[in-house]
Amino acid sequence: MAEASRILQTSLIPNFHPFHKTHISQLRPAVTSFRRSPSTNIHCSSVSTTDQNTKTTPTQNAIPWGCDIDSLENASALQKWLSRSGLPDQKMTIERVEVGERGLVALKNIRKGEKLLFVPPSLVISADSEWSCVEAGEVMKKNSVPDWPLLATYLISEASLLESSRWSNYISALPRQPYSLLYWTREELDRYLEASRIRERAIERVTNVIGTYKDLRLRIFSKHPDLFPEQVFNLETFRWSFGILFSRLVRLPSMDDKFALVPWADMLNHSCEVETFLDYDKSSQGVVFTTDRPYQPGEQVFISYGKKSNGELLLSYGFVPKEGTNPSDSVELSLSLSKSDKCYKQKLEALRKHGLQASQCYPVRITGWPLELMAYAYLAVSPPSMSSQFAEMAAAASNKSGIKKDLRYPEIEEEALQFILDGCEFSISKYNKFLQQSGSLDLDVTSPKQLNRRLFLKQLAVDLCTSERRILFRSQYILRRRLRDIRSGELRALKIFNALMAILSDMSHVKGCNVTNSIE
Repeated sequence: MAEASRILQTSLIPNFHPFHKTHISQLRPAVTSFRRSPSTNIHCSSVSTTDQNTKTTPTQNAIPWGCDIDSLENASALQKWLSRSGLPDQKMTIERVEVGERGLVALKNIRKGEKLLFVPPSLVISADSEWSCVEAGEVMKKNSVPDWPLLATYLISEASLLESSRWSNYISALPRQPYSLLYWTREELDRYLEASRIRERAIERVTNVIGTYKDLRLRIFSKHPDLFPEQVFNLETFRWSFGILFSRLVRLPSMDDKFALVPWADMLNHSCEVETFLDYDKSSQGVVFTTDRPYQPGEQVFISYGKKSNGELLLSYGFVPKEGTNPSDSVELSLSLSKSDKCYKQKLEALRKHGLQASQCYPVRITGWPLELMAYAYLAVSPPSMSSQFAEMAAAASNKSGIKKDLRYPEIEEEALQFILDGCEFSISKYNKFLQQSGSLDLDVTSPKQLNRRLFLKQLAVDLCTSERRILFRSQYILRRRLRDIRSGELRALKIFNALMAILSDMSHVKGCNVTNSIE
């Protein structure tokens, strides 16, 4: 896991890309220059979110803006504001839905291949958007702050102005506290996701956010306290703004892959069964998506957030699709070199030349595992006699393109498959332990509010672990079958060899007898 101090050296972690997904991942955000009316050139004001001496946690409502995640009142106000601001008439409206709590529902018949939304660039938030607090925006851009931290700060700045900001209706409709893993406490991550590798991803993400905030505080905010008061620009508000970005930011291919928040479009919920994404349409000059199926009035309209695993969807969006419904689902399998290996140092050196470590994680899908994983397994089990091939194996274990991945070493294939199987079975044992104990995890909670939250988070964790274990079970079955085939083939070959040797022995014996008889 990257340390915050190292991350901060990379200019406010430019690695904050939809890595793990930006809302509607694979969609790339639209971004254009915006014009603001002269009346919006106002000075910043402060809004006290909480007493400075009060330590807040993700379970507390320390954010004074936004709304409950299932609120329709603020969403309705957003819809009216968008219409007044130039959003054309839509064939969809915001309603309470079964999947996603709030979503866009068809008002009329919608055909397959029809373009919807048409959100104009003037209603899109990007790094080019003008700041209500002009001085704050100038300071951020003067310091060349990357898009992600810049947008996070911009969102807080506009939110703190409440109704003075042109984006007040949009911000009021945003969730005050989503259920993404960014809002889980460390205790909750350790308690519910101990078996899943997504826990490490969540911890790393939290570390990155904290590192970004501390760097901004040190380099910029502390030098301009009048523009960035700590009562407003603090760790809790940054946790909120980054949570919004991770769950709603998009990239639009036709707009040079710039990042943006697209009001109205981010009310669309995800379905694993659709493959349609947002993009900027030059002909209509708006952000649109093209439906890949028809919708009847009253049906919820869906979009794809990208080909994400259940763990990645939980990480950024706070939900887990129903088991078996996500064709892009995967689980990260952790494998490690054995320190007792006589060639441990030599193998580790070969891995490090390609940016790899002694312990590596590879995604395993229901359909199989990547060639890189098999290459790593070959390296892990290879004997000293194959040292000349360590470099080739390590290169194939990396994600670098242009390197031959489909390596075959028949002499150690059985050992490599067994190595992967052992890794699967070890991971399965951790999932089994969690799922067996999950029923008693919350018996010590007395507060009804805390109990409801924990039960909800636990159910998400159970759903995730069940789906990830299912993939490992499938991999376990495939590995055992292949090992059985190899071993039965070896057994057949051994039997044939023994039979052949017996025949040769008999022939030799008969020939020896004839010779003896001839001598006599």
